[in-house]
Amino acid sequence: MTRLETLKQNLLAAFGENAQIIDALGELTLEVPAEQWTATALQLRDDAQLRFETCIDLTVVDYSAWGNGKHAGLRFGVVIHLLSVTHNWRLRVRAWAPDDEFPVVASLLDVWPAVNWFEREAFDLYGVMFEGHPDLRRILTDYGFIGHPFRKDFPVLGNVEMRYDPEQKRVVYQPVTVEIRENIPRVIREDGYGVGR
Repeated sequence: MTRLETLKQNLLAAFGENAQIIDALGELTLEVPAEQWTATALQLRDDAQLRFETCIDLTVVDYSAWGNGKHAGLRFGVVIHLLSVTHNWRLRVRAWAPDDEFPVVASLLDVWPAVNWFEREAFDLYGVMFEGHPDLRRILTDYGFIGHPFRKDFPVLGNVEMRYDPEQKRVVYQPVTVEIRENIPRVIREDGYGVGR
């Protein structure tokens, strides 16, 4: 029996035959309902046959445009990547935020303290709320920033830009202005390049 098969058998023993385990590309993904997110994490950490002591990463995936818009399920999947140092194996765990308009899942801070900044980053960039997180505030964008840049409905250029105004001696916010720039050097442009713009 391979290591992957052993891990799969241990997951089935821990979570029952109805556990949703996806085996693809030599990796396992365990899908759990959002209401079982914390309980599953605790069992993955504490079960002697699993012992996932370390949460390597937590992120969110916005599936709104996945498969060229053919995805019919919930929009936001919260994903963690776990490492068992004891057994030397890895696992991906995914839960779907049940409300696309106001996505909320439980915080895993009490299970793996290292997820603190990961959850803050996921909140900042995707807008997913982590219930029970003691300090859920922006970490990568400005505190006055409106929106969540990694949502697929967020404008690529953003809504506002900021710059330092030497006359006002402060940072000012203004609507985004876009200037068309030529990225092709003149020496390799074709004849008539840019005509008819």
